[in-house]
Amino acid sequence: MAEFDQIPETARAWIDQGRRVALATVVATWGSAPRQVGAQLVIDANGAFEGSVSGGCVEGAVVLEAVEAIATDTCRLIEFGVSDEDAFAVGLACGGTIRVLVEPVDAGQGWSIAVLDSLLAARAARKAVAVSVDLPTWERRLIVADDPDGALRNRFAGDFSGIDDGHFIAIHNPPLRLIIVGAVHIAQALVPMARLAGYDVVLCDPRGAFAAGARFPGIEVQDDWPDEVVMAQNLDARSALVTLAHDPKIDDPAIFEALKTEAFYIGCLGSRRTHAKRLERLRAGGVTEEQIGRIYGPAGLDIGARGPAEIAVSVLAQMVEVLRQRR
Repeated sequence: MAEFDQIPETARAWIDQGRRVALATVVATWGSAPRQVGAQLVIDANGAFEGSVSGGCVEGAVVLEAVEAIATDTCRLIEFGVSDEDAFAVGLACGGTIRVLVEPVDAGQGWSIAVLDSLLAARAARKAVAVSVDLPTWERRLIVADDPDGALRNRFAGDFSGIDDGHFIAIHNPPLRLIIVGAVHIAQALVPMARLAGYDVVLCDPRGAFAAGARFPGIEVQDDWPDEVVMAQNLDARSALVTLAHDPKIDDPAIFEALKTEAFYIGCLGSRRTHAKRLERLRAGGVTEEQIGRIYGPAGLDIGARGPAEIAVSVLAQMVEVLRQRR
């Protein structure tokens, strides 16, 4: 999970250290907002903070509000304007407006430890949940994604936090996950790119020479057979699979297993001719046409990519497109 998405976990760790903390969350944006709705800061009583709500534009003002909220045990909903000059400093073409909810934790109107711990337990178990805050009363409750109503179902599917009927709904989906089959040169580029994009990456290759740790610093390369890795990972709707090994004995079993799951993206590298032969093998193995339709092959957007890094860009871009648009 990306470090900036670990804000609830950081808040709990700081509380365990005896620090008083508050959470600041973007609840609405207008114009060219630097961070999306749901982005968070955790702040302690001395003004130390982690995370981001504006990319640096209004963090200082939010920290001051949070320190006061901690001192008074009160929540507050504040609106900030981001000037064109400040927006330009963080890489935006123009400014905008953001509304930020500041809530102390384990005090007064703020979060209870019980709600925070329930949220952390759900996140650790890769369960999708939402935190609903009644803005007039500051009452909070957790909503699980198993049986949400229609509007909430769309929020979970689209990863959209926001305000509905006086309630701020903060969506906490499991972190995105990518299984890469084949520790090849393209994987050397794709792994760091995917991690920067917020994916938990699992890389597997049963071939010892390819799976050498020195080729992939900072990540463990699993040397189990990929179909076993896929089964062990229990791929869900926040999971993607990319096969890069160019060896049917390695790639095909992983694809078979992934097609049994809810993985949102299954991409297979190779030429059109190679992919056509792959589909013949899959059909012969009992894969249905409906399942065939879930496979993106050759993997990656057609951007004329050349070389490992550009191919990795095209694959990651296609994953983003499928996740964000085709739903």
